[in-house]
Amino acid sequence: MIRPLMLLLGLLITLNVWADAAPVRPPNPLDTIPDAMPNDIPYGAPLSLDQANAVIAVVRRAAESHHWKLNISVVDSGANPVAFARMDSAQLASIAISEHKARAAVTFRRETKSFENGIQVSGYHYITTLDGVIASRGGFPLMVDGKIVGGLGCSGGTGSQDEAACAAGVASFGK
Repeated sequence: MIRPLMLLLGLLITLNVWADAAPVRPPNPLDTIPDAMPNDIPYGAPLSLDQANAVIAVVRRAAESHHWKLNISVVDSGANPVAFARMDSAQLASIAISEHKARAAVTFRRETKSFENGIQVSGYHYITTLDGVIASRGGFPLMVDGKIVGGLGCSGGTGSQDEAACAAGVASFGK
């Protein structure tokens, strides 16, 4: 009779020590409820074909100055294609990728780099489950008077090359 009691007591002590040693998990930052809606940028009237072609020309000059061969896509505020340019010998797979980056920048109202950072830096793997996301830098919303009028996407180089070329186009937009 004493032996089963000793076993039970030993088991209880072991469980108690094990429960105390269980790791404490930090709070999930996604459980925080922000006061304001993030990326609450209004949509504006769609950009024109002339505006889209002007942005493409700037991006193309930036890419050519580094000998990068890119595909450049511009979509309107509804994420519909407006203009596209494929530089000579640019990678064929990057045609669709450049358009995807431009569409994602408009529909999610943010740079596509934010998805890359969310997954790689912050570990927010749930982002990969969202339809239309592309977690690769090189997609930017195009803004006029604080409203999204279109999106710009570049692909064909490294992510940082795509981003740098697109950034030149964004900097020139609306000037």
